[in-house]
Amino acid sequence: MSGAQGLQLEYVATAQAREGWRDTLGAALYGAAAGEADAALPAEVPHVAVRMPVLQSVGPLLERWRAGPGVRYGHVGAVRLAHTADLVFGALEAAEGADETARSGLEAATEWAYRQIHAALEASGHAHLVRVWNYLPRINTETRGLERYRQFNIARQRALIACGREVHGNVPAASALGSQDGPLVIYFLAAREAPRFIENPRQMSAYHYPPEYGERAPSFSRATLIERAGRRLLFLSGTSSIVGHRTLHAGDAAAQTRETLTNIEALLGQAGGFGLGELAYKIYVRRPEDLGQIRREVDAALGARPQRVYLQADVCRGDLAVEIEAAGGCGGP
Repeated sequence: MSGAQGLQLEYVATAQAREGWRDTLGAALYGAAAGEADAALPAEVPHVAVRMPVLQSVGPLLERWRAGPGVRYGHVGAVRLAHTADLVFGALEAAEGADETARSGLEAATEWAYRQIHAALEASGHAHLVRVWNYLPRINTETRGLERYRQFNIARQRALIACGREVHGNVPAASALGSQDGPLVIYFLAAREAPRFIENPRQMSAYHYPPEYGERAPSFSRATLIERAGRRLLFLSGTSSIVGHRTLHAGDAAAQTRETLTNIEALLGQAGGFGLGELAYKIYVRRPEDLGQIRREVDAALGARPQRVYLQADVCRGDLAVEIEAAGGCGGP
């Protein structure tokens, strides 16, 4: 199989992934030193290194997306791409520089990166973003009077509008987390045909958040679903302890984890056909000292079978202790 029918997600130690790259659509290496991803992965495979510690691991962790035979590699501008008949994986990094026309170098880097991404999508023929991962250092830090996550949202929306893209409604699933340092890192999956865009009945759509959360609301859907030839691929955005638009259980990591899992169950109810035990999970923990109680809640809800990894990361709101994303229908356990 190829394309959406053959898409597989796996999390492995880099030492376990030294060969068999011909079917690899793309990869992200977590917990590695600068330059380690380039040394570990073939140059033609789109990949990024994310400066984000892996919790309970003895070394870097590779997130690897495989798509069966027939993967083709190339690039458009700064975006490294891998194609199948109906999917494309892309990756790029954007260094922050001085820009007197923007609030910060992050805004300039974000707008440049998203313009590059949409130019690459148009050139590849895979025009529909399905899932985007954004990692930026110091996400909760305020510079020039504004939190960097809010700067990111302003610049992303500005780029989307400039590229003729929607900023609410039919927008991809996405995550935005704080890395330790390094450049803005983005990787994504896109398709030739539009996915189904899913919202959570327990939450206000992020793109409708009131102005108290920023000058421009985040442009992402709670989940997206691809349905091809009888196979269903589900991509859940980063999900947290938010009901309506408010954070719940501030200061209680265990309660926030339970609320987050309830939100994921609500999303699965909207998607249909998936259970909690059928997904692969990536769990972001703000404070390592909270890992034990977060793991206990996750294990109680999921059992032993589903694949899951834990990373230390800053979450987009300072009062959130945990964020969980997931993918369904992509192999794993």
